[in-house]
Amino acid sequence: MSVLRGRMRHVEVTTAGLTTPVGPLGIAVSERGLCRVEWSQPPGRVAKPAGLALRVIEQLEAYFTGELREFDLPIDWSFATGTRLAVLQALHRVPYGTAVTYGELAELSGTGVPPRAIGGIMGANPMPIVVPCHRVVAHDGLGGYSGGGRAYDGREVKRWLLVMEGALPPTLDWDPAGLPAAT
Repeated sequence: MSVLRGRMRHVEVTTAGLTTPVGPLGIAVSERGLCRVEWSQPPGRVAKPAGLALRVIEQLEAYFTGELREFDLPIDWSFATGTRLAVLQALHRVPYGTAVTYGELAELSGTGVPPRAIGGIMGANPMPIVVPCHRVVAHDGLGGYSGGGRAYDGREVKRWLLVMEGALPPTLDWDPAGLPAAT
């Protein structure tokens, strides 16, 4: 167990990790719910996942095999407030297999935030995949993506996820087993 120090409070979290077709993911759960998904294994030694951490790992594994289309996990939204919270909660409701533009997400959130600012919020999303920022695209193409960590090209990770979900047609080189690490 580790401690995540947030603004004005200390929260105990449990961490775990898994290997996915688009790179390693680390997760953190608090007593309120999932609070972090990041593109790396969690630091230090991690005990065998149990409770909510195990449930998150199982659902992520099922998602990556195509068996799960909707996560049923409690989310700890305490890290976000105001506009950022409204945008991330609107994003969380974007269904599997669909994509929205940055402008459409701005409208869905009801915040009046310009599309460029939506991109900044997506880039700082603390729970990619579960809060699916890969489903947000530019009005004229794929847009950016910071997922995949240092070993993977973010835009290729985004494309792979959208193809896996059926939001984009597969290209001839798409491999359901995953992406090779970038060199």
